[in-house]
Amino acid sequence: MKRTIIPEIKKELIYKLAQCGCREDDRSLEDFRSISFETDVISTAEGSARLTLGKTDVLVGVKLQPGEPYPDKQDQGVLMTGCELKPMAHPGFESGAPSDESVEIARVVDRGIRESGMLDMQALCIEPGKKIWMVFLDIHVINYDGNLFDAATMASLLALHTTAVPASRFGLGEDFPLPVNLWPVTITFVKLRDILMADPTVNEELSADARFTVSVDDNGHFRAMQKGLKGSLTYDDVVRALDMAQKMSLELRTRIQTGE
Repeated sequence: MKRTIIPEIKKELIYKLAQCGCREDDRSLEDFRSISFETDVISTAEGSARLTLGKTDVLVGVKLQPGEPYPDKQDQGVLMTGCELKPMAHPGFESGAPSDESVEIARVVDRGIRESGMLDMQALCIEPGKKIWMVFLDIHVINYDGNLFDAATMASLLALHTTAVPASRFGLGEDFPLPVNLWPVTITFVKLRDILMADPTVNEELSADARFTVSVDDNGHFRAMQKGLKGSLTYDDVVRALDMAQKMSLELRTRIQTGE
């Protein structure tokens, strides 16, 4: 991603509002933007979802095919996650090889899913040591207005929960639902000087000193964490963020499960 400069006067405005517990879009520091989504939007995919978080717009597709297991996990399926940041989504995105940002987004989404045990990998084994199902999770950013980590995670969860394994296509029996459980949502915060705020917009991200993403499962357990940007987080910052993430994950999970 090309370096994007935000005017100092804009940064100061965002900080001054945050000091009062406000933001440019009238949210509180702990509020998420509006969420809308639809599933089964790609006819050629085994599962798919498109989700908007405010103006951030993400499309996710899931494909499966038989493959060989990893040598150290011969009775388990494989999950491979990728992310595409196209120039149409934001002026700072460039075409070409995957950027550091796209790799980081894919890894954060993948880690939350993997470490939570959302996918039953053993149920994706066709023949131990010989053949397993490979799950390809592809994230495409259509429009970027901040917080791709949480938007991409939510869209991925929706896509996976609506995926069917195409066994009949490969002569491996009848199709069946992808063996998934749990909804390991992520909550992302940015720190502006001494203030934490959730679900940052692009201007808030560009103004931030540090970023912190937490993956929380259905039981309120922390499954993964990611620190970003060059600034630091204090011990108290982390404790406060974890406490907020636990509480906020309940509402966020309900919103994507029920569509309300």
